[in-house]
Amino acid sequence: MEEELKAEETKNEDQQKETPTDEKPLDKMTAPELREIAKGIPGVQGAHAMKKEELLKLVKKHRGIKDEEPSKKKTTKKPKKALTPAELKQKIAALRQEKTKARDDKNKKQIDILRRRINRMKKVTRKAPKA
Repeated sequence: MEEELKAEETKNEDQQKETPTDEKPLDKMTAPELREIAKGIPGVQGAHAMKKEELLKLVKKHRGIKDEEPSKKKTTKKPKKALTPAELKQKIAALRQEKTKARDDKNKKQIDILRRRINRMKKVTRKAPKA
């Protein structure tokens, strides 16, 4: 009776070892581990010369695992409209007025922000296509 129970327990342990649920994910496996799996697949030749990506594709195909591609992010931003140099200069003038107001209020942080914006706009005017 005890012998039968031991035999049954070892049989259950062997079955648990063989199940693929206990092994780590295919993506985390090393190339030598994937080669061992690939050698067990019938009709596969040259597994020892394959790279990890090729082995992954082969094993996933054999096991019927579909490779999911990461979802692409949808962009809802509208493309920026190119402004003419004249329009850019009007914006620069408006920013300069804001800068003088910030100077009167002694707001150093705002002055610095406006100075950088004006600088960037000047660079854009130099690169802007002339209308």
